[in-house]
Amino acid sequence: MLTLPVDSLLPSSSWLGLIGLAGTWGRPISDRLYRFLVRLLDILIWGGELQGWENLPERGPAVFIGNHLDALGPIAAVSSIPLRLYPWIIADMVDETKAAAYLNQDFTERQLHIPPPFSMAFSRLLSRLTVPLLRSFGCIPVYHDPQRLFLAFETSLRHLEQGHCLLIFPEDPAQSPDPLTRISPFYKGFTRLGEMFYERSRKSLKFYPFAVSGVRRIVRIGEPIAFNPLNSPYLERLRLKDVLENAVRTMYIELHRPLLTPSYLR
Repeated sequence: MLTLPVDSLLPSSSWLGLIGLAGTWGRPISDRLYRFLVRLLDILIWGGELQGWENLPERGPAVFIGNHLDALGPIAAVSSIPLRLYPWIIADMVDETKAAAYLNQDFTERQLHIPPPFSMAFSRLLSRLTVPLLRSFGCIPVYHDPQRLFLAFETSLRHLEQGHCLLIFPEDPAQSPDPLTRISPFYKGFTRLGEMFYERSRKSLKFYPFAVSGVRRIVRIGEPIAFNPLNSPYLERLRLKDVLENAVRTMYIELHRPLLTPSYLR
């Protein structure tokens, strides 16, 4: 079965650079400090290229939608996109009581390959640094509980009304990834931002698809997809989800096309 080249995760030992950024924060940081920190992330971890500059907005409101690539996707996005981004994040990652367990399962053992019992001790230490760092970046916690999920939408809408840009990675880890790109099907819940923002502002929110290649160290921005208020809400959610998912997957394949043999490109 053909699959595209395996994208590298964080370069060896580069997570140490991420830890070094955490400090002892927890309060929101200024735009100036944000730009300084993402520049450090770019130097220490990402060091990649941005393509599709012509598709970027000068300012928000906007929602950027991309492939996750484990820990690398969010770092690549904030390092490359020259706008302040407010990412959606699993709520456990900014919960002091739950972050260690989540990091241990999703990052320490699976990506760093640190075995137990050392993995949990490392995750506890790491969480003491990452929780305040993620809070300082203005990450928006997303809950699985439908009632608490509403809080994420309310926070997101306040940001959009202030002209801010959101960053969302809507892959559903419970579904099998595409065998070629290893990108999982998208949730469609995030698309409700379009109709909710239109109800409040009477303006069509634009979603910007992007693809991250860890192998080639490239982030590519696609053309924006605008919410269409003339469609029924349900059909518009499906349309936005499908169009954005296909755009991300197509750009990802195009980024890796130089690495494929001619027989696979027919």
